[in-house]
Amino acid sequence: MNAPDRVHFAGLLRQRRAELEEELARQGASLADVRAARSGADADDEHDPEGPTLSDEWSLRAGVHAELTVALAAIDAALARIDDGSYGLCLRRGEPIGRERLEARPAAELCIDCAREQG
Repeated sequence: MNAPDRVHFAGLLRQRRAELEEELARQGASLADVRAARSGADADDEHDPEGPTLSDEWSLRAGVHAELTVALAAIDAALARIDDGSYGLCLRRGEPIGRERLEARPAAELCIDCAREQG
């Protein structure tokens, strides 16, 4: 991968990282709101037929928060591969990952064939 390609993909990764950080902050605020509601005096919503319970909401928000954290770690790992020169190579086979795949998934660690095999 040449230097202009590395710059291009680093830019994509940094942009996506910034978006994920913003979403992570929003999810963190949502988790804090649900935590406050769960600890409040009116926290017995388990019998409310009109919507999700606080426990359901907590599970949903915590799951999204965890997924965002994993996505950020994948982006950081991809940025580290750019720095060490291994970006764009399949971690399993060592072969180049197709540009189309990297455009669609800049943090991809595997070529499409390896990803399908794991899939």
